[in-house]
This record gives sequence, structure tokens and C-alpha cells, in this order.
Amino acid sequence: MDRTAGQKRAVAFLYPQIEPFDRRMIDMGEGHRIYVEQCGHPDGEPVVVFHGGPGGGCSPAMRRYFDPRHYRIILFDQRGCGRSRPHASVTDNTTWHLVSDIERIRTMLGIDRWIVFGGSWGATLALIYAETHPDRVRALILRGVFLMMQRELDWFYGGGAGAFFPDLWRGFAGLIPADEQGDLIAAYHKRLFSGDVLTETRFGRAWAQWENALASVEHDGPVGESPADYARAFARLENHYFTHGGFLEEDGQILRDLPRIADIPAVIVQGRYDMICPPLSAWTLAERWPRAELKMIPVAGHALSEPGISAELVRVMDGLRG
Repeated sequence: MDRTAGQKRAVAFLYPQIEPFDRRMIDMGEGHRIYVEQCGHPDGEPVVVFHGGPGGGCSPAMRRYFDPRHYRIILFDQRGCGRSRPHASVTDNTTWHLVSDIERIRTMLGIDRWIVFGGSWGATLALIYAETHPDRVRALILRGVFLMMQRELDWFYGGGAGAFFPDLWRGFAGLIPADEQGDLIAAYHKRLFSGDVLTETRFGRAWAQWENALASVEHDGPVGESPADYARAFARLENHYFTHGGFLEEDGQILRDLPRIADIPAVIVQGRYDMICPPLSAWTLAERWPRAELKMIPVAGHALSEPGISAELVRVMDGLRG
């Protein structure tokens, strides 16, 4: 995604860029090798960062929300994306594979409990991981909440968000024949997994562009095309997970299992004008979670780089230093 004025202003709220003190590839079996890095204080309080997508990959900017004098910051690329290999692969790539990978990373790094920090799909994965391993989570910091529910997919891929951006929606939906537009996830799935790399890349870029264009409250029009390899992996992984309902047992499973993490403190940072993950999910989560604090950012969209969201996340992490 191109850097916007909002992204440039957000830099003022962040810690200076730091380099990892540890980079490694971990063999998870089933043909998958996962990229993991650590930076900050080697003996500091561990915080693990879950990137979005699925398929977004981690970036150097994600290191900058944490005081490196206090935190031991762990980032990793989930299966099939970023520097993990094989690239764009959906084989043996489910939510439960990712939860298992996270536990292996924690064990290999000798960490007992950690703070879990994630936004968008990263928030989804953080909640599912915490509900599966509540004894390993000290606190949850969530941004732009996505609960992996059908109503959320219907909003973004069924025309809800398109009602606010009809010009961009036409570009996204218009690539699909009219008789297939009733289920755009299925229609894009056919093309993203066609076996023809050029076709997969073309539709991968369209899928990524639709999401990127709506990420920031300051965007008002198309954004530049994503790099081909990134767009193809991002779109294939998102579509794969959405086609399978996040590999959950039922719609609303995260809310169903919320009692498992009732005693874990959480802060939810949500953009009021988030067009990708509307505030209803964050509000519903906070309403049902006694130890969760919802911080609604008045003039902000979905992106981690929104100035108000960046400032609040840094404030929250500084406040947890004790």
C-alpha cells in the first residue's frame, strides 16, 4: 500500500526503528518453514505480534509500537506468506495449524506467558489462540476486531462496504460475470486457484486493491497496485480462510468461547469509521468481556498506521510496562 499523509504523520507516535537480534526459519513440518524474528530487549517482557490478512505478513513497522528497552518483541510470518515458505501455499494451512505453530514458537523461545498483540485477522487469531491456550496469555491487545463471522464477510464482500464506495466496488465486483456476483468469495476462489499464475495474479491484485483502498479513513480513491507475489499470496490465503469460515466449528465460535478468557485483561482499539471491520464486532466483544476495555478512535479507519490508532496502541503498550 502506498504511504499516505496519515501514515507519515503516524511515525511521530512510534518508537524508532530497531533491528532484530534474532532471525530464524523454523520447520513446522508438513512442508512449511516459518520466518520468526526477535527484537528489543532479549530479557524483556515478551510480546508476540500477529499480522493481518490472513496472508499479510509482518513488516518492520510492526516493531515500532513497543519500547525496545522493556519488551522482547516477537514477529513471525504465518504459513504461506511473507518470508515463510512455501509461498502462497494453502496446503496444510488452517487456523489450527497456525495455533500449533504459535505454541511451537513460544516453546522454542523458552517463553512461559506473553502479551498477544494483533489487528484485523491478527485479532481473530489472537482470540482463537487465547481461547485455546488461556494459560499462556498475560494480556490481549486487539485492533480492528474481526470475529470471523458470516455477517462480516457479507458486509465486505456482499455490497455493504460497496454502498459507501460504489466506484471502487464496481471495479472489484465488475471483474466477475453478473451471474456469479451473488457470491464473490466463491467467484474469486475459482480464479485465484485456477492454476494459471497470470490469472491468479490479476485477480489477486484486484482482491488486495479493494481492501487496501478502504483501509484508511483518508483514502478517497484507488491505490497503487500491490506487488504481484504479495497480492497473489494475500488474496489466495484470505480467500482460502474465508471460503472455509476460518476453519471454525460454527459461526460465532469466538463469542461462544469467550468465557475461556474472561479473566484475561484486554484492550480493544477500534477505528470508528473502519470500513473493513465495522465497530459492531469490537463493541459486541467488549460488551461480553468484563476485563476488556474498548477504546474507540473517533476519526480513524482500519489501518494499523492510522495516526489515532498508532498513538493509542503506543500509549496502551507503554501503560503495560508496570
